[in-house]
Amino acid sequence: MGQDRTNWPPRVVMRRAGGLRTLEAALIRGGLGPVAGVDEAGRGPCAGPLVIAACLLAPKAYDKLSGLDDSKKLTEAAREELFPVVQRLALAWSVVVVPAWEIDSIGIHVANIEGMRRAVAGLGHTPGYILTDGFKVPGLPAPSLPVIGGDGTAACIAAASILAKVTRDRMMVELDGQLPGYGFAAHKGYNTPEHTAALRQLGPSTEHRRSWRNVRELELPGGSRVATRAAHAR
Repeated sequence: MGQDRTNWPPRVVMRRAGGLRTLEAALIRGGLGPVAGVDEAGRGPCAGPLVIAACLLAPKAYDKLSGLDDSKKLTEAAREELFPVVQRLALAWSVVVVPAWEIDSIGIHVANIEGMRRAVAGLGHTPGYILTDGFKVPGLPAPSLPVIGGDGTAACIAAASILAKVTRDRMMVELDGQLPGYGFAAHKGYNTPEHTAALRQLGPSTEHRRSWRNVRELELPGGSRVATRAAHAR
């Protein structure tokens, strides 16, 4: 017997659930699971990549994931502790890295949208529903809902935020060794006073986003202020 499309999707009833699982639990009860969460790290910095993660959590609320929260609210130690736990207990997860040159080429918003699509596609499982942090993402393979402050509201988004944040932070620490002087390991590419001072002294590196105004204004015609990894390695 065919499904009655006049009653689809099923009405979602919200009930209390443990921690950040309320929204996901309601969607699963309504026949819309499994639920994937998507989030990014590195939208605001003027240097380094944009990292997007998608995470599909099991319906079971594992005690080891009870500490899930917005990655920005957690300490670095807490994020590092949760990172392998999320990878181990998730039904599926995917991380996508968009380099600075691609951000400059297509723009940060398009890079974010496209990165979210790639991350969901990389799960290897088609979710029944997708929760995105903050804004609508067209072109996803399942119904989706943008959730304002989603990384502090839905466990699957919080898990994705940890995957994205830890991955990006580790990349910035590695870049600090390749491009010393900018302090990437400390500020992770954000526009701190220390980073701004280093930019003025050294000029933009190959990992800086030329489409950012503060970077573009420091770059002289002909790229004479552009610092390369090779130059810093000497």
